[in-house]
Amino acid sequence: MYYSDEIIEEVRSRNDIVDVIGSYVNLKKKGNSYSACCPFHHEKTPSFHVSRDKQMYHCFGCDAGGNVYTFLMEHENMTFPEALEALAERAGVKLPEKSMSPAAKQQNDLRTRIKEMNRLAAGYFHYLLKTERGKRALEYLKGRGLTDETITRFGLGYSDMYRDDLYKYLKNKGYKDEELKDSGLIRFDEKQGAADWFWNRVMYPIVDANNRVIGFGGRVMGDAKPKYINTQDTPIFDKSRNLYGLNYAKKSKRAGIIFCEGYMDVISMHQAGFDNAVASLGTALTPGQVNLVKRYTDRVYLAYDSDGAGTKAALRALEIFREFEIPARVISLKPYKDPDELIQAEGSDEFERRIEKAQSGIMFEIDILAGGYNQQDPQERTEFQKEAAKKLSVIADPLERNNYVESVARQYHIDSGFLKETVTQYGIAGSPHRTVFQLRESTGRRTEDLADSGLKTERLLLTWLINENSLFDALKGKISPDDFYEPVYHSIAEELFKQYEKEGKVMPAAILNHYQSKQEHDKAAFIMQQEFELEIAPEEKEKTITDLVRTVKERSILYQLDHAKGDLARTNELMLEKAQVQKLTISLKNK
Repeated sequence: MYYSDEIIEEVRSRNDIVDVIGSYVNLKKKGNSYSACCPFHHEKTPSFHVSRDKQMYHCFGCDAGGNVYTFLMEHENMTFPEALEALAERAGVKLPEKSMSPAAKQQNDLRTRIKEMNRLAAGYFHYLLKTERGKRALEYLKGRGLTDETITRFGLGYSDMYRDDLYKYLKNKGYKDEELKDSGLIRFDEKQGAADWFWNRVMYPIVDANNRVIGFGGRVMGDAKPKYINTQDTPIFDKSRNLYGLNYAKKSKRAGIIFCEGYMDVISMHQAGFDNAVASLGTALTPGQVNLVKRYTDRVYLAYDSDGAGTKAALRALEIFREFEIPARVISLKPYKDPDELIQAEGSDEFERRIEKAQSGIMFEIDILAGGYNQQDPQERTEFQKEAAKKLSVIADPLERNNYVESVARQYHIDSGFLKETVTQYGIAGSPHRTVFQLRESTGRRTEDLADSGLKTERLLLTWLINENSLFDALKGKISPDDFYEPVYHSIAEELFKQYEKEGKVMPAAILNHYQSKQEHDKAAFIMQQEFELEIAPEEKEKTITDLVRTVKERSILYQLDHAKGDLARTNELMLEKAQVQKLTISLKNK
């Protein structure tokens, strides 16, 4: 889709990146920027930074970065036009009639067709469930205690035992093999041809928060393995950023959201009146799913299976919720395995009581930890207390930390004074320290000295110009965009110099609008989001910048000399320029 640069920039400028990202991620102000745990990868220490001045974000852990458009495209799996339209609507900007490039139209049409195919498939599966062919699947669902109303509400269905049944159905609806291949519904084999991804299974349509069928889960009718399979990722489905049942749970009047492990748990709980239940889609809980649910609640409960695997999954989930500062409580299901089993045996009133008695995440973790040590053995008891102190030391709020220390000390008969002292020691040992005169690099969360020859001088100089716009005046006449010969760096330099000449300042986020290639986009975003952590004397700063400019100029001249072979006049001109570069000095006085 084609929109003018002016429209793209107007929409971007009217959507403050801190406000937009802050609606997905819990940002904390840190100096001139905002930080959080990255929504794109799992981490314990915040390395995701958002700059209001630059209107950009960057993660120093996984290298994700960009402007407000990039964030929506990455986080919501949107195309650029979709992100632009969403932000335009958010800012109240009326977009002109849009036109499409052939590639954009093809991509947009494919997404639309996949949505239509999923909708048709869901209807077809539901129809089959009510026929003689789906009798066994219907009996299974009824045997699990589901009513006709619940089966209809969740659109449950059946995929026929014939391995090309859905393929033939969709082909008769006019869909082509190329489209079916991308839908996640049909797979193709060179020898056997087309086959349904789901066959002879009870079908659970996966519906997004906007009530669109984006994928399916299927439980096999028989002994085949695996018992459950899900739609693979498609242009409209990313299992790490969706939750089963959220389309209903987000509208629930009940407090908080309950996380379960399986489809049947969610359905059984909704039928019992707990319509705030959701489940991840065949994977462990992901940061993307936590970010998604955070839009709708600030309170969560875990109702994972009570076996070893469920306990392990709960511990992992608690870590992620803590990183996003969402308090989580754990519902005890014992002696039953899962919520469905508990509700079937004890009823909804008992489950309500279990919710009321849900244990705080930290106390649950301490209990599990305690079970791994012999509390009658002095050495093992000491090790347990040390590990418990480590867990308590990560609680940031002093009052909350003290309350947990008192509770753990009381429950496990530990001297509260000694426990509090141990917790404090671990807190001090884990505190971060600041490194002086360093540039924070992204890869591996390393920090590199400015003199490190591994840093590319062009990139470093561009980063400095972005951080200190006054350098443009100091470098005027001494260096130009033509001295940056790496293609992406050259294009960035052109835009930076042009912006400063016109506006008296630079707007890094606007430059990203020019990059369609993800590789180029990421490279540009990396440069423009870097920040210095410097304590450096003025004279040392002048020397450092002078060295950088000289190096960039010399490399530029060497590059031109290499391409000036045979042109004696040009070669002599460049050699003279090279000699002058050696005498170059940069003065930052009054800059």
